[in-house]
Amino acid sequence: MTAPFDVTPLLAPNTPAPAARYNGFPRFNFIGGHNDPKNVPVEALVEAATAVLRREGVTLATYGLESGPLGYRPLREFLSSKLKDHAAIDCSPDEILITSGSLQGLDLVNSLLLAPGDTVIVEQETYGGALTRLAKLGVKVIGVPLDAEGLRLDALEKTLADLKAKGITPKYIYTIPTVQNPTGAIMGVERRKALLALARQYGVLVFEDECYSDLVWDGDRPPSIYSMAGGEGVIFVGSFSKSIAPALRVGYIVAKWDILSRILGLKQDAGSGALEQMVLAEFCNRHFRNHVPKLNKALAAKLQVLREALAEQFGTAAEFGNPPGGIYLWIKLPDVVDTVKLAQAAAAAGVSLNPGPEWSTDKAYAKSRLRLCFANPEPETIRQGVATLAEVCRREFGVPLRSANIDRA
Repeated sequence: MTAPFDVTPLLAPNTPAPAARYNGFPRFNFIGGHNDPKNVPVEALVEAATAVLRREGVTLATYGLESGPLGYRPLREFLSSKLKDHAAIDCSPDEILITSGSLQGLDLVNSLLLAPGDTVIVEQETYGGALTRLAKLGVKVIGVPLDAEGLRLDALEKTLADLKAKGITPKYIYTIPTVQNPTGAIMGVERRKALLALARQYGVLVFEDECYSDLVWDGDRPPSIYSMAGGEGVIFVGSFSKSIAPALRVGYIVAKWDILSRILGLKQDAGSGALEQMVLAEFCNRHFRNHVPKLNKALAAKLQVLREALAEQFGTAAEFGNPPGGIYLWIKLPDVVDTVKLAQAAAAAGVSLNPGPEWSTDKAYAKSRLRLCFANPEPETIRQGVATLAEVCRREFGVPLRSANIDRA
């Protein structure tokens, strides 16, 4: 029998640890960006796929579907119209690049702008995927604290002034202003204007991530920072993962052509998945406006189930808000709780959660915090999962007290 070949000596520096084999989702799955399975518009997607393939399927014979490297033009035309109505962005289809999910958008922007040793500013609590990518690139990440409206501008101004005094200009300010991940905050209009003014004062680009902005319960959201800037000095990324389905892996970048043309030069993948783009364009032009409110109604109901379950099981031991949209709830447990250790113990009981330090630049601040995704589980599964989590937390850390639910009544 041939001895196994040892690839370990050949690995590149900083290669991640090997991934675990996939054994299915845990019983109580509160991690990731999974969405509500009952609101995936399967039948409408089937109809869209059939219609567009019969009409244009022959264009699959060419890279780019005869639309060029920016992506399927009917999808970019839909986005141009949708972004104007939804985010006040006035852009042409030729200022939109379709990507393989918003993560590819992040990678492309980082590839364009960042080199080891550069400095970027992010929200102190932010998307964990962005943090891991920045760490891998060897850049210095500075987190700015948040409040109920998102990025604190007093702290941002101090950070920018301190960096300027050291002769450092950050490459960008990364912000998730419309349904912030993980806190759920929505930045108001005046703060957006002030953020943009600060960025211009210090000569810093704004990197605006709006992957969750369709998921606002009442549909009322401020105009995007990109729109306020007229697209100057701002790069915008978005996604269909949260509004339609995450497995489709379709995102997009919006930027002025002088920037977008350089990003396009880096996208050497022969184009993102063609069939997904075709089906989405067909579906969205017919159904998007009606689909999203239905999805939001279901998600808002699940959020309240989660909040009620936490109140019942944890009482005053759990602190959390009532976000106006999104698929996540950011939760503060007593200081004695280490959510990294809690996540390990909870996993053994079939509960998956995101420990706070994975979503923050301040690991000490986030030590007792966690993020739960409420979109995927059914309401009864949410209730059972929270009860199981409370029992694990009680066993491992002594909280919540068994009388906690009485304290909160």
